[in-house]
Amino acid sequence: MGTPAEIDPSVPPSGPGCVECDAVGGWWVHLPRCAQCGHVGCCDSSPARHATAHFNATGHPVIASFEPGEDWFWDYRTDQVVEGEPLAPPDSHPAEQGVPGPAHRLPADWQSQLP
Repeated sequence: MGTPAEIDPSVPPSGPGCVECDAVGGWWVHLPRCAQCGHVGCCDSSPARHATAHFNATGHPVIASFEPGEDWFWDYRTDQVVEGEPLAPPDSHPAEQGVPGPAHRLPADWQSQLP
């Protein structure tokens, strides 16, 4: 498990979607959540890769899945799955948001825009 500074189970997620994509009307494939500060970003399979950008900008090394039914943690420093305590709710984005999502913002050619 990470140190208390790396995983803070008391911090809620920043919102139901990627903070940066939501600000500009973007979309994502999957959503991880920073286990330290709660920032929700988009994964590296998404065009903008905001979760990794958050790690690079802040040094917060551990993310947790923010997908319904998933409960894994990942450490960017070791590129490995790590153990962690359940985080403050909600533990995922709304199921109706879809994957990729949000559905109402997906471009018709979304698959061709994947990295």
